[in-house]
Formats: sequence, C-alpha cells, structure tokens
Amino acid sequence: MPDAPKPDLKKGTPVQQFADGAMLAGQVDGEDAILARSGNEFFAVGALCSHYHGPLADGLVVDKTVRCPWHHACFDLRTGEAVRAPAFDSISCWRTEKIGDTVFVREKLPEPTPRSAPHVNPSSVVIVGGGGAGLAAAEMLRRLGYSNPLTIVSADDSAPYDRPNLSKDFLAGNAPPEWMPLRLENYYTDYDIDLLLNTRATAIDVQNKRVSFNNGRSLEFGALLLAPGAEPVHIPVPGAPESAIHYLRTFADSRAIVTKAPSAKRVVVMGASFIGLEVAASLRKRDIEVDIVAPDHQPLERVLGPEIGEFIRKLHQSHGVAFHLGETVTRAEGHKAILSSGGTIESDFFVLGVGVRPDLTLAESAGLAMERGISVNEYLETSAPGIFAAGDAVRWPDPHTGHNIRVEHWVVALRQGQTAARNILGQREKFDAVPFFWSQQYDVAINYIGHAEKWDKTEIEGDPASGDCKVTYVLSNKPLAVATISRDLENLKAEASMEALLKPA
Repeated sequence: MPDAPKPDLKKGTPVQQFADGAMLAGQVDGEDAILARSGNEFFAVGALCSHYHGPLADGLVVDKTVRCPWHHACFDLRTGEAVRAPAFDSISCWRTEKIGDTVFVREKLPEPTPRSAPHVNPSSVVIVGGGGAGLAAAEMLRRLGYSNPLTIVSADDSAPYDRPNLSKDFLAGNAPPEWMPLRLENYYTDYDIDLLLNTRATAIDVQNKRVSFNNGRSLEFGALLLAPGAEPVHIPVPGAPESAIHYLRTFADSRAIVTKAPSAKRVVVMGASFIGLEVAASLRKRDIEVDIVAPDHQPLERVLGPEIGEFIRKLHQSHGVAFHLGETVTRAEGHKAILSSGGTIESDFFVLGVGVRPDLTLAESAGLAMERGISVNEYLETSAPGIFAAGDAVRWPDPHTGHNIRVEHWVVALRQGQTAARNILGQREKFDAVPFFWSQQYDVAINYIGHAEKWDKTEIEGDPASGDCKVTYVLSNKPLAVATISRDLENLKAEASMEALLKPA
C-alpha cells in the first residue's frame, strides 16, 4: 500500500496531539518537515539529518535540540543549526505560531549566519591534521566568525573525507568516490581555508609559536590545534610480498583494496576488530570469500562482551565468512596463509585490522605533556598555552568515568575539533560529550555510547542472539556504557541520561 499522505503543517495541528518531546512528521510547502514540542514551545525543522539523511522524527528531543537516531548529530530547534557533529550543515527551520489550541507553521526562517568577531582573536590558526577533527575545527572557527588566516596541514593526499565509509559503503561498492569528501573542493576557497595536502609537520617551536614542515616551509601561529590521529599497527607476515599486505586507514588504502577486489577470489582478514569485521562485510558484498583470523575467543568480546560477540560471529557466518579464532597467521607461502595451528588458507591478499597507535611523534618532540596520548585539560588545551589537541591521539579528563581516557571514535574526534575551535576563540567550553560510535555490518547497525574499559556485570534487555538488544556495562553499580542493536532511540536516551548526570540538580 502507498504511504499515507503527510499532514500539511501549515494548516495547523491540535496541541493536544503533543506531549513534551513529541514529534510529528509532515510537510511545509512540499518540503518534508517535523513539528516538535519542547516544554511549552513548538518548533518546525527539516525532517532529515544533514549528515546521512537519518529520519529526525525517529530521534529524540532534548531541551531545545533534536538528535538524529543514526549517528547522534544534534540540531538547534530554534535555528536549525547543526550544533554537534557528525552533521555540519543546518536544516531548514520555520516560524511557528500557537493560536488557541492549534499550532501553525509559518514562513521559513533564514539560515544561521556566522557569528560576529570572537572574543579572543588569534592572529592565525594552524591545524595539524586533515582528518575529521581538523575539518570540524576549521568549519567551526569560520562559523563563529573567525576571519584571520586559517591553515589545515595534512599528510594525506586527499582533502578531509568521510573516514567511517572507507570500510563500509565505499569499500562495499555502494558509495562512489565523489561521496567521500566532507566538503567540496570550492569550500576551502570560499571560506579562505588554506589546505596543504601531502605536507607533514615535523617540528613545533613552542616558545616562538612556529611549526615547520617536511617541505622546508614553516608557519607562525597565534593558536595551534594538533589533530594527528593514529596509524595502523603493522605486524609482519613473513613470506608475503608487500603488495599483498593492506591496511585501512586512508582513502588511498581503501582505493587500493577496491582496485584489487575484482580479481580476488579469497581474502584473509587478520584481526576481528571493528575495521576487520567491516572490511569482511564489505568484501562479502563483492562476492569475495573471506576468512577472519584472530586470537580472540569471540569477535569484539573485549569491547562488547561475549553475547554481542557471539551474535556478530554468527551474523558473519550467515553471510559466508569463515572464522579462525584463537589463531594467528605465522607466514605466507605463495597464495597460502599458514596458521599457528598448522592449517592453511588460500588468500589473494591480506587486510590487517589489528588496531591503531596514536601519532605522538610531533607532540613528544615539542615537549608537550604526555600520558599514553597527548595530555589535555577539560578545555582540550595541552600543557603549552595556545596549543590545543583533538582526536584519536588525545587523552582527556572524562567527567562521565572520572578518569583520563583516550578513544578512537570518529564522532568524538569531530566533536573535540568543534570544542577546541570554540576554546581557541576564548569560549572556555569544557569537553564533556559522551563518547559515541557506530558500526555497520551488512544491514545491522551497532551503536555504542559511553566508555567502559572494564566492567563487573552487564544488564541485558532483549535478545542479543536475535539482533535486538540493549546491553548496559556496569562497574561498581555505575553504568559506564550502553550498546544497542536495532534500538537506536534507546541509545539516544542513554546518551541523554549520561549527560543529565553532569547537570546541577
């Protein structure tokens, strides 16, 4: 049956239809929209998240914001502005008017405009790192009205791109290359951002505020943001030619695997990490036989526990993936992988997904404080005033766990870039976002909020074996993290609950 027509929100909606936090999907002048209630106020905004077009009506209203159920992007209901990554672009926003017991949607409001000159105005800002954190910081600086010289220095050969898609839709063949950039090429010119690709920062002169590069060039800075990210852990595969070993961290890495895929029949993935499992799912979409070799008892058991680990293993097995758990690859002989058990597997090439290490060389050589990562305070400022850090290489004081933590989640990196930008401009905003990541494997999305390096019990709602569950990870009776499968709204609610614990009573 065809979908029921969406209500015209301009014609008015009875107030009694709305409890606090409720949303109604409809249309305004032919454009999909939602009408939302927050307290005694009513708001009308675009219906789709500007990140991946997630349905906001299935999300959550928190205070005067709406959050996307897919990847937790957050929009201001009053203006449509994307206030928290992974979305950068605003959504449409309309004026509403309540007359009696009916709410009417009126004219569309103008898009949010850049703020006026910031309170603190560095002479220039240099961002070292062309990943998500670096781009998010640059975008926020310009959004907040910063107009002085702004430079992104990236060792990559590509402009900032959608890193999570490297192991998901792009590798699976569902996303063309033109979908990958986070911003179109003209964006950097239009917003006067100097993007230096294939350029690696080699030294920081902290006292004289100057950063040097591998091409002999150097730049002075009024403020510096370090977002160097992480590098894949490299492990040897004796006997395998270099051309048969692939890692997946950059766009070039993913393109190299895509180039080889048409001629490959069977691939060995070493490591049952999120990257390894997503690579396996994507290669199966291309009808390539996949063997996963990992020392673990269950995939992701250390992160998600045995119940979800077993579900993930069976999910992959149902799609034809073979697991060799409790094993490692000891060497290669021609097109054969030799396992620690003595068994052999045919393989056209290897993809190694055994983890990453933070890139700390530049920060260490500059004498910045370190703690198995670049140490920052709650404002993401390093031990050197005027030098901030964000992303995978950063260890920060997390108010939710009460410990200094470092995580390797893309959304966290983006949000840290945004917070660092605000603090570069003097806003003194503490970074207190709850860490979030997601993994897409076949048609199953796993969402995880919080941070639990260890736990002493799990509270399970639903049935992990059926792929419909919520698992809470508890340490000393304190919930630290929540993982959900097929329960996106519950994951959003868990995020909001953790945030509420930090608010004064």
